[in-house]
Amino acid sequence: MDSQIDLFMNNLAVERGLSVNTIAAYSSDLRHFQNYLTESGISLWREVSRGSISGYIQQLGPLFSPRSRARRLAALRTFFRFLEKEGLIEGNPALLIHFPKLGPQLPKALTSAQIESLLAQPDLAELLGQRDRAMFELLYACGLRVSELAELQLGQVVLQPGYLTVRGKGEKERLVPMGELAAESLKTYLENGRLKLSKKGFIPQVFINVRGKSISRQGIWKIIKTRARKAGITVNITPHMLRHSFATHLLENGADLRSLQVMLGHADIATTQIYTHVARERLKEIHRKYHPRP
Repeated sequence: MDSQIDLFMNNLAVERGLSVNTIAAYSSDLRHFQNYLTESGISLWREVSRGSISGYIQQLGPLFSPRSRARRLAALRTFFRFLEKEGLIEGNPALLIHFPKLGPQLPKALTSAQIESLLAQPDLAELLGQRDRAMFELLYACGLRVSELAELQLGQVVLQPGYLTVRGKGEKERLVPMGELAAESLKTYLENGRLKLSKKGFIPQVFINVRGKSISRQGIWKIIKTRARKAGITVNITPHMLRHSFATHLLENGADLRSLQVMLGHADIATTQIYTHVARERLKEIHRKYHPRP
C-alpha cells in the first residue's frame, strides 16, 4: 500500500505541479487512512469498500471539523481515482460518499488598530526587530502567504520603485507592489539586520534566523505569535490573518475585486469574492455597534 501512495505523491508533484505543502497534506491524510485500514484488517487497496471509507469519515466526526473531514474525503476521492486510472482497482469507492455539510467560513481579519500594534512591537534598534518588522510589513502590505514569505529570495525584491516578484501556488509568478513603509522597513533590514545576521555562505532567502539559515514557515508562525502576545493582541493570530487583513482592508477602502485577485494570486475570482462577504459583515458589525437604533 505504501508504494501506491508514493506513486500517487510523485504524480501530484510531477504532473499536477502542486506545492510541497499541498502534497504533504495529501500524504498525511492518506497515511492516516492507511493506519485506519490496517487496524481494520485491510491490507490491499482493492479491498477498500464504500463502507470502509464511510466508517473512517464517521470516526473522524468527534475529532475533526466538517471542513477537515471534507478535505480528507476529497484526498481519498483523488487518490482512488488515480488508482482506478492506473488499473490497480475497479471503480472508485469514495465517489458516492457525500461530503459533510459546510457552513460559510469567512476569513478572519485583524482590525487596523491590531495591525498597527503588531507592526510597532518589534524594536528597530535590535537586529531581530528589524527583521520581524520587515516580515510583518510584507505580509500585510503585499498579502503574502507565509510560504511565499519564507521562500522569498533576494532576486525577487526590487526596492525601487518597490515591488516583489512572488512565486505562488503552482509556481505561478505575480508582481506585487510593496508600498513605501514596507519597502523602507525591508531596506533597513537588508542593509543592516540581515548583513549582521548572515554567516558564511550565501543564503538566497531574504529572511534568515540567528544561525544565518532561512526561516521556516513554522518559525515565522512562532515569531508572529510571540510578537502578537507582547503587543497585547488576544485573538488567536496566524500569519494568514495578515493576508486576510490585507485583502479586507483594501476592499473596505475601495479597491476593485479584479486588482485584488491579481495581488493575491487567485486563479479564480470566486476565491477572491469571499472578501466581499467579510467587508459586508464588518459593516454590519459597525452598524450594530454605533447606530443609535440597532
